Order: sequence, then C-alpha cells, then structure tokens
Amino acid sequence: MIRKVGKIAFQGELGAYSHQACQAVYPDAEVIACKTFESAIATVKRGEADIAMLPVENSTYGRVADIHYLLPESGLHIIGEHFERVHINLMGVPGATLEEVKSAKSHTVLLGQCRKFLKEHSLLPVTGADTAGSAQEIAAKGDKTQAALAGDLAGEIYGLEVLAHHIEDNQNNTTRFLVMSPEPVNTPQSDKELITTFVFRVRNIPAALYKAMGGFATNGVNMVKLESYMIGGSFTATQFYADIVGHPDDAPVRRALDELEYFTTHLEILGVYEADRSRGVPLG
Repeated sequence: MIRKVGKIAFQGELGAYSHQACQAVYPDAEVIACKTFESAIATVKRGEADIAMLPVENSTYGRVADIHYLLPESGLHIIGEHFERVHINLMGVPGATLEEVKSAKSHTVLLGQCRKFLKEHSLLPVTGADTAGSAQEIAAKGDKTQAALAGDLAGEIYGLEVLAHHIEDNQNNTTRFLVMSPEPVNTPQSDKELITTFVFRVRNIPAALYKAMGGFATNGVNMVKLESYMIGGSFTATQFYADIVGHPDDAPVRRALDELEYFTTHLEILGVYEADRSRGVPLG
C-alpha cells in the first residue's frame, strides 16, 4: 500500500464510516468528502486526490450496492484493503435523553444493522441519505425527539451526545474497504498473505463456470470470495468478481488463472495487495 498519501477521496459527509476508515489507515492525510462513489473515483482520476477509500461489503448487510459495477470501469487499481469495525451509536442533540427520543435517522444499511435496539425502544426508523449526513441534519434541527445513528466521529464533528453506545445487532459488524489508486502498486511475491482480485466472464458453453473454477481446486488455491452480477441490462451476460489468496506469479495461481482464461471471454486483474491483518484467511 502507498506509504505517503496527501489526499483521500471518500463517499459521504465528514464523519462517515468511510471517513473513519481513512483516518485509521492514513491518519495524516487530508480527506475529501464526495456525494457519490462516482464522484470519489472521478476526484482521484482528475488528480485532486491520491487515492479513494471505497466500501465493498459489510459482514451484516452484504455487498455495497453498485460498487462491483463501478470497480472494473473505474480505471483505478486496488492497492490495499481495510476492515473497519462498525460501532453504531444513537446520538441526540445536547440535553436529550433516550426516553425523549421517538425516531432514529440514518442510512438504510445502518438502520438494518440495529433493528433489535430500535424495536426494543419503539423508535421509528427514518431513512436518510447517509450516516454522517443524518447526524448533521439532526444537529441542525435541534429536536430532542429526533436522533441519529452514526459513529463516534460524526458525533464529535456535529456536536451530538451519545444516548446509547454500540447498539448494532451483530457485535462483529465490520465493513471491508478497498483502497483505490490511479496506478497499480508493484506487490512482489512474499511470505505475507496476498490477495488477488479479478473479474471475469465465462464462455457460453455448458458447465463453463464449474470447469473454470476447477483449476483453483486442483491447484490448491483458496478462493475467499466469488460473486456474480448481471451487466449491460442482460439476463444472460454475467460477470463474476473474485478474491483469491496468492500472487499471480505463484505457480499454483498461475496455473489456475491459465485454466480460468481458457473458459472465459474476459479476465481482468483489478489488484494484487497485502491482506488486512483482520482478515485472518489461511494461506491455502
């Protein structure tokens, strides 16, 4: 991963979990808040930021919508990953109490991650554009009956008080982020855990996917993620996103990729990078 970064682009308002992830990995870098994933990517491509920090999946909610479509078309390269523990707080304006609160506002994904708490306290879930933006709105309204669901950083930035700490349903709630750069980083083979991420489309032949995956099994390559999604508005055009443990120049990985390529019409490596220490994947 790049050691020195001046500016990082992320999607969301200041105080978002993506902002927290930026601080965790590059605490000295300047952050640039962007309205959409597309604008965060464009900010990097224009040279206004060195890298982008983009969420791809959450352990409770699943994959982040649209991001798998954007990655192959972004023109950026994956140079690292980061696992951010997502603690959710119920936060209100100064002086508010939990008993006074009637509703909680946040992004729909976050609302879905603390259903038990909201139900237990009879709080009406209100969908907001994003987590930090919801905190900003609640702070501006000054209504003690309305609260926001967000992280510690958002509360600090917008002057909200925490009414209930860590209310997420899943105590292992974690979001995986990818660090994206205009240029690939030369990640050499090493004894460290390396992840290779790629996308591919299989040929239109019987059992193509089964045959394409066979090379990874026979060569002992650990595939830790495989997802499919439709492209081009067609029910027949399917693209697959995959993460494997290993480097493309490792002999077993090279053989597996060669076999995969035989059964595909398109294969593109999006990045080779060190596994985050929180991942804990075996080396195969």
